[in-house]
Amino acid sequence: MKNYGIILLAAGGSSRLGKPKQLLPYGDKTLVQHALDTALTAAPQQVVVVTGAHRDLLPPNDSFHIEYNTDWKEGIASSIPSGLNALLKKEPGIDAVIFIVCDQPYMSATLLKELMDAHAVMGKEIVASAYADTVGIPALFGKSFFTALSGLNGDEGAKRIIMQNPESVAVVGFPQGNIDIDTAGDYAALQGKDLPPV
Repeated sequence: MKNYGIILLAAGGSSRLGKPKQLLPYGDKTLVQHALDTALTAAPQQVVVVTGAHRDLLPPNDSFHIEYNTDWKEGIASSIPSGLNALLKKEPGIDAVIFIVCDQPYMSATLLKELMDAHAVMGKEIVASAYADTVGIPALFGKSFFTALSGLNGDEGAKRIIMQNPESVAVVGFPQGNIDIDTAGDYAALQGKDLPPV
């Protein structure tokens, strides 16, 4: 049995939206709470939430760890090593980590479990979500890529690692993965749609 961690990257300043997207209402929750509940439902060994621009997104709780990224202004890549280092301090025996964000409202625990299953069965060290003719987050990285993840900087994110290592990548379909919330128009389009199950 492999040990998995999930890191929720929620440190951004939502500059295009003009207000914290993490705190936008989504059903009877916020987007960040929905993403966190989804992660917890997938039952990993540990969940880490990386905050930054908006530090107090969630009340402290023993079921997950909050890590404040002091370098959040440097871009999403700064949150990846911040979250990974925190995760490995809490759970040194982690075999793989899944990175998620809070602005993909159709992400589900079923999808996260599919990433874990594909990693365990197929033996690939990267399992990425496939949507809109590309691959990306939510994405799982095995421990052989932890050093590379720790070296990321700026706004490049983890996709560069995925694209540079095609022989190590398996994919899981996530047709609605291209639906994310970056602007007021994106959020307006989401309103009134049926909420997905966690």
